[in-house]
Amino acid sequence: MQRTREEALNGLLPEQREQVILERLRTHGRVLAAALAAELQTSEHTVRRHLRDLAEQGHCKRVYGGALLISPADKPAAVRMSEAVDRKARLASAAASIVRPKQIILLDAGSTNVAIAAALPDNADLTVVTNSPEACSRLLTRPGFDVILVGGRMTRGAAGALGATALLQIQQVRADLCFLGACALDPDEGVAAFDAEDAELKRAMVKASGQIAIALTSEKLMTAAPFSVAPAAAIDYLFVEADVPPARLTSLEAVCDNVMVARS
Repeated sequence: MQRTREEALNGLLPEQREQVILERLRTHGRVLAAALAAELQTSEHTVRRHLRDLAEQGHCKRVYGGALLISPADKPAAVRMSEAVDRKARLASAAASIVRPKQIILLDAGSTNVAIAAALPDNADLTVVTNSPEACSRLLTRPGFDVILVGGRMTRGAAGALGATALLQIQQVRADLCFLGACALDPDEGVAAFDAEDAELKRAMVKASGQIAIALTSEKLMTAAPFSVAPAAAIDYLFVEADVPPARLTSLEAVCDNVMVARS
């Protein structure tokens, strides 16, 4: 006789339960210990132990009541620049639509923000302040841009300048709009980064800007990274891809002022 799904889950070995939990994390991003315990017909204590083990293996971050999948964005800049180019271009086109002439734009480093630099229209009459050499190179030869490149320490694999010099320069800026780079975003946990100095610089960018915009590929949503940058409520414009599930979109709309879907 074929076993029911409930019987199959009830008979799982510990390593099999852990694999099921990891699959749920990869599918949903956030998991709750109570819900997993009910589904796997085991105790919350057992589920929490599995989540602790998965966190120690680098798969997730423990949060209140459960866990979040670790963002896949912890890769060298050169790798990220070559990934999902068409998807980032669609996000960039949508993000560029909110820019207005004569604004001071603070453009954070990151592959999607490099795409935003390329998507900004010629003769836009903008001042763009950026810590990204790649973004700077996309703008320098085009009409209508006054470009200020923030200096500082460039680490191996980094997409932009970091450190005390960059932080001091950002603190002297008063921008109308910031396109903030984000390694991870969750409605409850907010925006996060993988590097402590990067997170500190991003927090300074948030403080220096009148409005905050983030364009984010889907795999970074409902994920975590070690260093907190800002709450999700600090985001004035969030640009996401068309494949974001409706329930996930609703949870983002509950905390972000304007969630805009980039369509082809």
